Parts: sequence; C-alpha cells; structure tokens
Amino acid sequence: MLRVALPNKGQLAEPSREILREAGYLRASAARDLVVQDPDNDVEFFFLRPKDIAIYVGEGTLDLGITGRDMLLDSGAEAVELVELGFGGSTFRLAAAPGSVRVLADLSGLRIATSYPGILTAYLRDNDVQARIVRLDGAVENAVRLGVADAVADVVATGTTLRMAGLEVVGEPILVSEALVVRRSGAPEDAAVDTFVRRLHGVMVARSYVLVDYDIRADQVDAACAITPGFESPTVSSLHDPAWVAVRAMVPRRDVHGIMDELYELGARGILVTAIHASRL
Repeated sequence: MLRVALPNKGQLAEPSREILREAGYLRASAARDLVVQDPDNDVEFFFLRPKDIAIYVGEGTLDLGITGRDMLLDSGAEAVELVELGFGGSTFRLAAAPGSVRVLADLSGLRIATSYPGILTAYLRDNDVQARIVRLDGAVENAVRLGVADAVADVVATGTTLRMAGLEVVGEPILVSEALVVRRSGAPEDAAVDTFVRRLHGVMVARSYVLVDYDIRADQVDAACAITPGFESPTVSSLHDPAWVAVRAMVPRRDVHGIMDELYELGARGILVTAIHASRL
C-alpha cells in the first residue's frame, strides 16, 4: 500500500485535496480527517503539519508527500522534489523598516526573525553575512515593531502583510516556492509511485490545456495546423464537402481566445472549445 502525506492546514491543504480528487483519489474524505484509507487505489493518506511532511518522507516512514519547496528545504530532510504541482506559489523574502537596510551587507550584526531558520542560515552563509537569527513560530512580520528583531525573513504571496506591518522588501527573493510532491532521496523505483505521479501529471495537463475543434478549407489546413500544432500532431478529418476538413488539437488554455481569433481570421468556422477532465500523454 502506498502511504502519502498531505498538509492538514494552510494554503496548500485544500488545493492538495482538490488535485487528488481530480486524479481519482480521496473520493470519500472529509476536511477534518487525519487518516484516510483509499482501498480502491491501495493508498493510505495521512494529514500532517506541512512543515513535518518532508521529515516523515525523508525518514522513509511515508512514501510520498505534498508540501512546499520552502518547507522541504528548511527541514533538511533526506527528501527530494519529484513533481512541481503549479499551485501554492510564494516567495521567501527579507524585509526591514524603510531605509534601514538597503543592501544585503547592511544585515551584518543585525537580528533577523524567521520561521525558516534552515533556509535563512544557508542563505546568509552563502552570502558571507554574519547576523543573529531569531527563531519564531509564525507572525514574524511583527518582530521588528515589537523590538525582538531588526529585520525579518518570511514566506509571502504578495508582500501585503509585510507592508501592513510597516516593512519594505529588501533585495531579490531568497527562494521561490510552490507545492511539490516529495520522495525520499534514493528511494527505489515503485510502480505505485509511478501511477500516482502519472495521474497528477494528467490532471495538470487537463487544467492547462483545452481541445479546440474547427472546420477549415483544405487549402488552409497547413496554416491552421501551424496555429494549433497539438502535442504530437493535430487530428485532421475529411468532411462531406471535400473542400473542407475538420481539425482537432490540444492548445494551452491561457492562449485559447487568441488562437480562436487567429483561426477565424484564417477562415476557420465552427470553432468549438472543450474542457479536458483527465489525460495521459
């Protein structure tokens, strides 16, 4: 049986459940479940603190887990990225009172509050900055105002919370994070893991692409297929009128309206877009 860890709270919790439901897992689960058996897929899911997931996976207690890149790297666990899931995006950034820190070297000798000491320690070491790390468990943006730190290093989505605390971002992001499937480093190949990953890839493709069907004059098919090349090649079918053909292809969801405009200008008609619910490519 495959044993998988999922976040029980935070911004990754519900998106993790959602992508797994779309992949055919967790069909009989509730938000407050701590452990869910999925006998149809021979998988057991454990809902854990997001920061603990990489540790359980790295120790080999669980086979796979979904957590953030920031939490994986901060844990120091013997776990590696297996799949980027495309949600839960955030950045790990330094911030301080306006005008107090202009360049990284200004942090030398200061106190920096963070909930991610592992990432921050490595970053300061790599940049030869000697600073004192103040370890806090959440809400670090108030550390400067309350006088326990001179700067903070925190995971943010937009930086709004930092600005509301009267801080300004310093320099470029230390780390860009997103949700990942993680696995123990050096773990042997496993058919159940391959199936799990393949299903998630199928969902991500289905979310990112749509099917476009349209009719086009036969003498314009090459130009139309250049607009909609599909994955390997578009499907081209003959119609009752030999002067026309029908074309079907997968196109990126984000580009679909521009593609439809181009096809229409080329002479395509009957342009239809269909959502993809699952895929195997």
